[in-house]
Amino acid sequence: MYPLSEPYDTGMLDVGDGNLVHWEVSGNPHGKPAVVLHGGPGSGAGAGWRRYFDPSAYRVVLFDQRGCGRSTPSVGDPATDLSVNTTRHLVADIERLREHLGVERWLVLGASWGATLGQAYAQRHPSSVSEMVLFSVTAGTAGEIDWITRQMGRIFPQEWARFRDGVPEGERDGNLAAAYARLLASPDPAVRDKAARDWCDWEDVHVGTAPGHRPDPRYDDPEFRMVLARAVTHYWGNDCFLEDGELLANAGKLAGIPGVLVHGRLDVSSPCDTAWHLAQAWPGAELTLVEQAGHGSANGIGDVVLAALDRFATRP
Repeated sequence: MYPLSEPYDTGMLDVGDGNLVHWEVSGNPHGKPAVVLHGGPGSGAGAGWRRYFDPSAYRVVLFDQRGCGRSTPSVGDPATDLSVNTTRHLVADIERLREHLGVERWLVLGASWGATLGQAYAQRHPSSVSEMVLFSVTAGTAGEIDWITRQMGRIFPQEWARFRDGVPEGERDGNLAAAYARLLASPDPAVRDKAARDWCDWEDVHVGTAPGHRPDPRYDDPEFRMVLARAVTHYWGNDCFLEDGELLANAGKLAGIPGVLVHGRLDVSSPCDTAWHLAQAWPGAELTLVEQAGHGSANGIGDVVLAALDRFATRP
């Protein structure tokens, strides 16, 4: 990966509804514009994302999606209004940021939830996107959410039983993400803290199928746990604020946008059929399955992403 370049510009963009979105720009001020859509929802845009881009070729924009990272107010605060934090709001924020920075078109790099958000954004604003590179591809369907929150118990039965038992007995046969969201909105800080721990413990389990997986050290931070858990359960408990199958049904709107999809064969958290179906429906997309990789950028996925970004760097 490229050496870490420091931002040369940064700010807080007022996107309405009382929300300020933190953004930063690094690399070449005259380079090819690119925007990073982080995962989660709620994980924030860490500095490591900049290392995917040749700093001499790209003008790289990172931002923390509503309510997470350095954006305010934090969704980790139970008083924060989550009704104005939806996929529609995030898509509008991306376009507002593009206009604020004076970018005509930009490359979109997204992973996991960021891949879902990237599809939603590009389908809504195709003329704003030059290329897309998506890895650990997801689409926010009801089936994917059910798979992660319920069906994955067939692979990790003991761990899933602990995850299920974290919610009241009367809610264990329903929408587990929504049940956790209710716990995370409790007025009791101890209830909220336990729910965040239980949720993040399960997050670390279902992504850990590839060789060499290590627990995510960010989950040691109680503030990060709370932000991620509240954001994810809010989105998953509401089917990611998408009609079921919406992104695949509208993939034809991406025609004319070159796309690279990268997915790990061992990604049990987000099985590779989602990426495969998207590649079939998106004219101009290419899919690479990395045999020994799981969810995330390790075990060869990052290499394919780097190669794609280097290739697109010289594309007009």
